[in-house]
Amino acid sequence: MTPILGLLLFLIFLALVIIANAIRVVREYERLVVFRLGRLSGERGPGLVLLFPIIDRAVKVGLRTVTMDVPPQDIITRDNVSVKVNAVIYFRVINSQNAVVQVENYLYATSQIAQTTLRSILGQQELDELLSEREKLNQALQQVIDRQTEPWGVKVTTVEVKNVDLPQEMQRAIARQAEAERERRAKVINAEGEYQAAARLAEAAQVIAREPAALQLRYLQTLSEIATENNSTTIFPVPIDLLKVWTDSVQKKAG
Repeated sequence: MTPILGLLLFLIFLALVIIANAIRVVREYERLVVFRLGRLSGERGPGLVLLFPIIDRAVKVGLRTVTMDVPPQDIITRDNVSVKVNAVIYFRVINSQNAVVQVENYLYATSQIAQTTLRSILGQQELDELLSEREKLNQALQQVIDRQTEPWGVKVTTVEVKNVDLPQEMQRAIARQAEAERERRAKVINAEGEYQAAARLAEAAQVIAREPAALQLRYLQTLSEIATENNSTTIFPVPIDLLKVWTDSVQKKAG
């Protein structure tokens, strides 16, 4: 191989390497942040992007929503209960230039902000609020984290508290409290039923007081039920009032 042919092959290889580095294909969900001689040149993509070799340097940024688990955090609530809380955060880059220029690693920074905010916000709540008001706490966490990540071009869309791990003694105390609450409700319902039954009996007594014949009809109905349900002989007293109509008719005939 002659020196000229070798040089020619080297130049061809060098040209192919330069062209390969100069041509970039950017997907729809990605953007290239281009720096030219160290200065921000702008955002490129999606599609085919041409760069100047050696002069341009590109950083690829994804625009899809990122799902990130927040590790369990030790939190002491306002009523001095120690719990472990973990969460999940959903966010995405809406300004790729700020995500590269304003922060060194937006994924790591967002994770750290989420952890510190989780401890700060939930530490201001009482245990009952932490267990029962998840929706309100999720919204508060989302607003605080989103406000802090906004300068980085990161939009936090959702924050969800996943698990709240309680100490064993606190779980037993909550179970006893729930059992006592169920017993209280049962007693209240039973008392309400007794009250309503007493009110109905009082109304029935007033009706019977106004209409004495109603008591006799009720008496006869009770006897009918006894005769239907029991196949044995039943001896029962007959009130004189039931015979009053018969005695009056006899006295009229005798007179």
